[in-house]
Amino acid sequence: MAAETLRPNFYASAAVDRLGHLRRDDRWIAERLADPATRILPVWRTHNLVISGGTPSAAWLSVERAGPLLQEVREIAFLGFHESIAHFAIEVSHLEDPTPIASLAEAATFADLRTVGPLLERNQGALLAYARGMMHWHGRHRFCGVCGHPTESLEAGHVRRCTNSACGTSHFPRTDPAVIMLVHDGERVVLGRQKIWPPGMHSVLAGFVEPGESLEDAVRREVAEEVGITLGEVTYHSSQPWPFPSSIMLGFMARATTTDLNPATDEIETARWYTRAELRASPENEVFKLPRRDSIARRLVEDWLAEG
Repeated sequence: MAAETLRPNFYASAAVDRLGHLRRDDRWIAERLADPATRILPVWRTHNLVISGGTPSAAWLSVERAGPLLQEVREIAFLGFHESIAHFAIEVSHLEDPTPIASLAEAATFADLRTVGPLLERNQGALLAYARGMMHWHGRHRFCGVCGHPTESLEAGHVRRCTNSACGTSHFPRTDPAVIMLVHDGERVVLGRQKIWPPGMHSVLAGFVEPGESLEDAVRREVAEEVGITLGEVTYHSSQPWPFPSSIMLGFMARATTTDLNPATDEIETARWYTRAELRASPENEVFKLPRRDSIARRLVEDWLAEG
């Protein structure tokens, strides 16, 4: 049975009915935006609104409290129904100071999802990731990539269309596929480190899928490029939305057929083989620590550790 079936990764499976068939119904969308039960999720410069103190939780605004904002926000997107309630994301990055927005929700503040994600209830984290990803896409596609004219938001924020009548190209929310793989020889795994990472952070290998590649091709190419080894069996594990800013991480387990590492120094600062005993004894300090807890990289490592 696939790992995803047993336990979803962080930011996945938000239990949202996206109701895509209703996005073109402007009247229905307007009714949801007038419904007192509707919840509004503000995003300020890629930061989500969360309730701080104790265990963090997602913060949302009622339609009544968000009323003035809904008239001035640059972007709005219908996310779907969660717990039988409509949820919308709105972009408030035009504000220099988001404090007045945060004050509309009790004890709330804007925070980077990467700092609070592991502490949030899973469905809440997934909803905030969805909202963040949608607003990031809108911010990066205000102009048509075909002719350069401004685009406008349609279908409840899920399409941007070029306003140039001679072009009229429709643009859709973008997700960049990336493979992430735990490379092992049965008893050891390869972990590497990039210079830009926080002190001590080590992780499995990863990279973006290139045009004309299958996922398995991308796994083999990235591993060969980054550490210079070849692979035998490559097996799909699970996937994870990773809106930092706009990726879908496709996880694999890959068995090495060679073991001499030759790290690409332009990408990898260090890379070596680690035994299960070493990883279980990880000091989790600035000398060595495992991948962040909300990442699929950590999930791959933990599942491999559980096998032996």
